[in-house]
Amino acid sequence: MRNILFTGSVDGIGLRTAAQLVAGGHQVVLHARNEERAAVAKTALPAAAGIAVGDLRSIEETVVLARSLAAHGRFDTIVHNAGIARLDALERELTGDGLESTFQVNVLAPYLLTALLPQPERLVFVSSAMATDGVVDLADLQYDTRPWNGVEVYSSSKLLNLMLAFAVARRWPGTLSNAVDPGWVRTKMGGDAAPTSPDEAARGQVRLAVGTEADVLVSGHYFSQRDWRPSLSSMDPGLLDDLLTRCGELTGVQLPEEASAARSRQHLDR
Repeated sequence: MRNILFTGSVDGIGLRTAAQLVAGGHQVVLHARNEERAAVAKTALPAAAGIAVGDLRSIEETVVLARSLAAHGRFDTIVHNAGIARLDALERELTGDGLESTFQVNVLAPYLLTALLPQPERLVFVSSAMATDGVVDLADLQYDTRPWNGVEVYSSSKLLNLMLAFAVARRWPGTLSNAVDPGWVRTKMGGDAAPTSPDEAARGQVRLAVGTEADVLVSGHYFSQRDWRPSLSSMDPGLLDDLLTRCGELTGVQLPEEASAARSRQHLDR
């Protein structure tokens, strides 16, 4: 049995993956952005080990969320599934922290939780096929100066999310850190025409979370059914380190070196 944290697990792929993990005998802690959503999750999956509440649009709430998760001990696997998409939005939406909302939820929040929680054995970052259209500009991560385009912003956030998996894999060689593209899935976002069911998509995430096959016991990999792979330039080690640095500057929390991972626990005790 593995102790697993699964963010964004109230519905869709997240809920189906969590359900499969619970059915497999694992201890799974769900995550919801508010108490109302937490009640929905509890009804949908009463066998879950717990439900943590925290709005990832807020740095403060994300830090409080990390502190509350300490009660569940060290997680063997953390799946960063939570995300938002404002594909049709005509302008930027800023959070209470003054940050662009898609970037904060899809990129900064998984970075911050990773930095604050004890180093797990496995990390799974849920990216998207739309990462192929992402544009990396570390000088303008939040589209302060670039023309706003909701589709490009989401695509860029998912490319950055993928890059986080690679960056953490380099920083923490003792953790299997990977990214996965669940495919075009029949969810609220994917629509009814999507060819992949949530249960089918969930199986790939389950394998990365708990699988023992040789092909998933790797790190710094991108799992997708498509032929596309991120460009070598976007996987440049210097760029990956710079992304971690920028996330650290924006959150005020640095990702510990592997040998100093205990600092994350000290931060939670403050």
